[in-house]
Amino acid sequence: MSVGAAEVVPAGELTFLEPVGEIAARSPLQLFWRRFRRDRVAIVSLAFVIFLAIVALAAPLIVKLLGLPGPYTQNLNLTDEFGSPLGPSAAHPFGVDQLGHDVMSRVIYGTRVSLEVGIIGTAIATTIGVVLGTVAGYYRGWVDTALSRTVDVVLSIPILLLGLGIGAACAVRGCLGGAVSPGTSTIIFLISLATWTYIYRLTRGLVLSLREREFVEASRALGASDARIMFREIVPNLVAPVIVYATLQIPLNILLEASLSFLGVGVRPPTASWGQMIAAATPIFNTAWWYMVFPGAALLLTVLAFNLLGDGLRDALNPRTAR
Repeated sequence: MSVGAAEVVPAGELTFLEPVGEIAARSPLQLFWRRFRRDRVAIVSLAFVIFLAIVALAAPLIVKLLGLPGPYTQNLNLTDEFGSPLGPSAAHPFGVDQLGHDVMSRVIYGTRVSLEVGIIGTAIATTIGVVLGTVAGYYRGWVDTALSRTVDVVLSIPILLLGLGIGAACAVRGCLGGAVSPGTSTIIFLISLATWTYIYRLTRGLVLSLREREFVEASRALGASDARIMFREIVPNLVAPVIVYATLQIPLNILLEASLSFLGVGVRPPTASWGQMIAAATPIFNTAWWYMVFPGAALLLTVLAFNLLGDGLRDALNPRTAR
C-alpha cells in the first residue's frame, strides 16, 4: 500500500520511508533572492534605483538623444516679454527657468550629484563606522570608552548647523589644504565626518555579542591574530545588517545635500542640483510651478525608492522570514 510518495512495509517487518528525490540545498544568497523577489515593491524600487544609476552615468548621452540643450546652456529667448520662463512644451518637456536653462536637462544632471553624494558619502561613513565599531566592540575597555565618548560628542553637534559652518568655511578655497573642494566634495566630507556614528553604534553592539561566540574562541585557540579575527571572522557576519542600514542611510544623505544646497552652502550654480533648483524656484513658484515641481518630484521619488528598497532588503535578509 502506498501513502503519498512513500511505501509502507507490511506489519511485522521494519517500516521505513523511501525518498523519492533529493532535497536541494540553497545557499544564503539563493535564500535571500528567493525572499526578495517576492516583494514586488522592493523589486520595483530596485529597478528604479538602477534606472537612476543609468541616468546618472549616461546623462550627456541621454540629453543628446532627447535633443535637449545642455544643462548650462542659456537662452533668454525662451522667456516672455516680462522675463518669465516658459512652461513645458514639446521642445522642453519640463519647461525652462528664468535664465532659459532647460529644466529637464538640469534634472537629469542633478541625478549625478544626488547619487554621487548619497552613495560615496554613505560608503565612506559606513567603512569608518564598521572599522571603529569592530575595534571598540572587540577590545572593549578603554578603547571602547574613548571611542564611545567621541561618538557622544559628534552626535551632540546638529548636523545641519555643522554643514552650514563647513560649507561656509570651504566655500572659497576648500578645506584641508584644498583636499576638500567646494561643492560635492564638501558635502561628502560632511557626511563622512558626521554620519559614521550611527553605523558605529550598530556595529559595536553586534561585535560585543559575536566576540563571545564559539567560532571566535576557536580562532583564538588556533593562534589567529586579533586583526584576522575581527576582519576575517567577525566582520563577514555583519554584512547583512550593514547593507540594510547603509541603504536606509543613502536617502538621508541625499536629503542632507538637497537641504544644504537649498540653503546656499552645498552645490552651487551653475552645477545642477535638485536642492539648489528648488531654492531658485521658490520666488517664482506662482508663475513657474514646473521649475519646483519636477526637481521636487525627482527628489521625492529617489528618496522613496531607496527607503522601500532598504525595507525590502531588511525583510529578505532577516533569517526569521526564511521559508
